[in-house]
Amino acid sequence: MDFASAVNCMDGRTQEPVISWIKAKYGVKYVDMITEAGPIKVISENSNSCLINSIKERLNISINVHGSKLIAIVGHYDCARNPENMNTQIMQIKKCIDIIKDWYNVEIIGLWVSERWQVEKINI
Repeated sequence: MDFASAVNCMDGRTQEPVISWIKAKYGVKYVDMITEAGPIKVISENSNSCLINSIKERLNISINVHGSKLIAIVGHYDCARNPENMNTQIMQIKKCIDIIKDWYNVEIIGLWVSERWQVEKINI
């Protein structure tokens, strides 16, 4: 597998740790970053159909054109758009996974980026 996808916050602090973690754990060459401010809040609350459709359109390219077989849904500490605590964000990530499973037949995982900018896989 050459590509994986990550639905991640636009927060620049989360980009490199997530890319590095996915490459190391899944052996992919590239990680398509589908970024938005607080995407797990947007998707889990179904609060903005324009943003959700944009995320889905970009995932379509990653999966259907780049051949991505993995989607990581990412939450993180100190999110400006989604200032919820870790437990609430993990619940949002799990809801996002359930929603996105209806869109695609690929592996979907949840990731949490801690206050030390370390990536942890969420047990689903």
